[in-house]
Amino acid sequence: MDEPMIRSAVASDAVAIGKLWEKLVAFHREIDADMPRSTLQGASLYARSLSDRLNDSHTRVLVAEEDGRIVGYVLGVMVDLMPEMFEQEAGGFLADIFVEEAYRGQGVGRALVEGLIDWFREKGLKHYEWHVAATNGSAIAFWEQLGGRPWQIRMRADIGDSDS
Repeated sequence: MDEPMIRSAVASDAVAIGKLWEKLVAFHREIDADMPRSTLQGASLYARSLSDRLNDSHTRVLVAEEDGRIVGYVLGVMVDLMPEMFEQEAGGFLADIFVEEAYRGQGVGRALVEGLIDWFREKGLKHYEWHVAATNGSAIAFWEQLGGRPWQIRMRADIGDSDS
């Protein structure tokens, strides 16, 4: 297996990225049944939304391509948390990352993240954030290898039925 090429996504990649997104959602469901399912049209809607964002100067989508096939992608955005209300350093948010199982553990995810970090740096950002499923031990280890550290904890509780 050659090392996949990392490049900026183009509109013709959107359908393939949508299919990878669908695999990402399914993977999250496998490790945590509380994670949401994709709707039947989820992948196509994601692809359409992604296509609309490719020319957005606050969004970056990179793909890993091997032999003309998209085997991974990362989506990052610049974060704006109401600067008129909060003093903050400019930051980024890594919204999605997925690498086909056959390519995991080979540096593809790292290369995608490093490419996104380069873009964040070019934009003058000082840090970036992401969410990781608490039950995804391999992802937590991956992020720790890249310098990630726990920062906030996202919590969830079921509401249940009322007694009345």
